[in-house]
Amino acid sequence: MKISELRSMTNAELANKLDDAYQEMFNLRFQRSTGQLTNTARVGEVRRQVARIKTILRERELAATE
Repeated sequence: MKISELRSMTNAELANKLDDAYQEMFNLRFQRSTGQLTNTARVGEVRRQVARIKTILRERELAATE
């Protein structure tokens, strides 16, 4: 998902996306430990997605306090 798409979402939608990403990351780690993970690059993609969402939420938090 592109950063512009994430920026157009509300905070509630971003929180839902963040929860989904954490759940997917958990599932990917579980698959990797059992040897069932076929797309190992997906782990990094999900980690970056989490970082993007958290960055946007933090930017909005800081902008609200100014």
